[in-house]
Amino acid sequence: MAVKTVGRKGKTFHAGRASKLFAGMERIDVGGIVLMLFNSFLFIFLFLPLCLGGYFWIGRLGSVTLSKGWLLLSSLVFYGYWNVTFIPLILVSIGVNYQLGRYLQEKRYKKKLSRIILCLGLFFNIGLIAYYKYTGFLLSWLPFSSLSTWLTQLFHVDSIILPLAISFYTFQQIAYLVDVYRGQTSSYSFLDYSLFVLFFPQLIAGPIVHHQEVIPQFDKLRNLLFSQKNFSLGCVAFFIGLSKKVIIADSISGWVALPFNHAVDLSFIEAWTAALSYTYQLYFDFSGYCDMAIGLGLMLNVRLPFNFNSPYKAASIIEFWHRWHITLSNFLRDYLYIPLGGNRLGETRRVINLMTTMLLGGLWHGAGWTYIVWGGFHGVCLSVNHVWGKVGFRLPKVVSWAITFLAVTVGWVIFRAQSLTDAGHILWVMTGVEGVLLPGKYRGSLGDLEKFGVRFNDLPSLDYFPGGQESLIVLAILTLWVVFLPNTQELVQRFRPRWWWGLFLSCLSVLTLLSMSRVTEFLYFQF
Repeated sequence: MAVKTVGRKGKTFHAGRASKLFAGMERIDVGGIVLMLFNSFLFIFLFLPLCLGGYFWIGRLGSVTLSKGWLLLSSLVFYGYWNVTFIPLILVSIGVNYQLGRYLQEKRYKKKLSRIILCLGLFFNIGLIAYYKYTGFLLSWLPFSSLSTWLTQLFHVDSIILPLAISFYTFQQIAYLVDVYRGQTSSYSFLDYSLFVLFFPQLIAGPIVHHQEVIPQFDKLRNLLFSQKNFSLGCVAFFIGLSKKVIIADSISGWVALPFNHAVDLSFIEAWTAALSYTYQLYFDFSGYCDMAIGLGLMLNVRLPFNFNSPYKAASIIEFWHRWHITLSNFLRDYLYIPLGGNRLGETRRVINLMTTMLLGGLWHGAGWTYIVWGGFHGVCLSVNHVWGKVGFRLPKVVSWAITFLAVTVGWVIFRAQSLTDAGHILWVMTGVEGVLLPGKYRGSLGDLEKFGVRFNDLPSLDYFPGGQESLIVLAILTLWVVFLPNTQELVQRFRPRWWWGLFLSCLSVLTLLSMSRVTEFLYFQF
């Protein structure tokens, strides 16, 4: 039983009148969903200039409170443009968490009562996300169908729409409550706390920011003044991220949806190209979004944490999780894995804690068994990695990298597949046990592969190989890219105001903007 979401895997929203430069400034209304994304002309040429102009104009007046109020108002407009009916929900969530935090900060409460307040806060936040995200999934597994139907009608499950960003702002507020309980926070005003949750660059899909990283920056008087340096660095990060999304992720998205929708019909090469295409689509899509968020923060003189550090360069699964979605990894480590006991209670307990953390991390991504199994798969890989490290046996780095990359790709197949059955079929075909058979027309260019057992024939027709031979070349280039080229963080650190940097960024920006013939949602919006 599916819960309606903002978008589903691979769904694309066409803006219409794509050939016109300002086509994206229209309201994009698809099935009642109105979108203003970072990769829309509406956001880049209207919302962002107004937000920046207002912020720095107010900043010249020297009023920190007014500047924060302007940012809060801009963030509400940004969020409300999607669906204004969910503004009360997020405001209630902010208000309840802020008030519970105030109660926890009052020293007159005894520890037992503080613990009860914390539990109420956790119950409120988890209950909120459980209702919107997991109700349909949980009811579908009830043993009695009549009971499931009755509860489905009682809770109007078919009409539930997942509020945008609820997974992200819920995590941030849980972290805040736990820190208040631990006595690790300062006292914030309601304005500061609201802006911390609603700050539009990170609101929708992260990075998951910690209150101590962001709130102090809102109070710095010098951050109210326009900084040429920060604005330049912000533009670098934003346009690199936008190009990753528009030029790469969107371009290869067509190689993903078709084969994953016909999993049982795939051949060897179709299965592998689909798996690798999704591996790169997800990375360039999500890291592109985070680059843009960090760039927008820099334009406003607010530094957000980097979320990706070349994850596909990792030579172990442990290293991969130190590089992929870093802020989520930090949250799971600090607020779940360590409180469960971490590695302090022996190896067996470490494995149990790892599995619990990763299973819940998988469930956080979505209400489906594919996400849960994906989390469990990574839990197993992490446990094996730790045991392997204890043994002390070392493999050559290139072998370690290959094994890690293969494991990550297998995980993404499970993550992306429509069902576990589909995932199992794709992975089975990828092993080559059903034969590696390519169309005869490729014998000329790929004939050398016959030495390795590859056969050529007129069949199969490769109906689910939309990229053709070009996709093999592109995927090979992307592999070299993610392994050898610097990431956005490293590029931003290397940026200097030189003419060739200006030429490079100008060309990249123009090419990216001209490629924005349609507005596509980001993959992580559905989480």
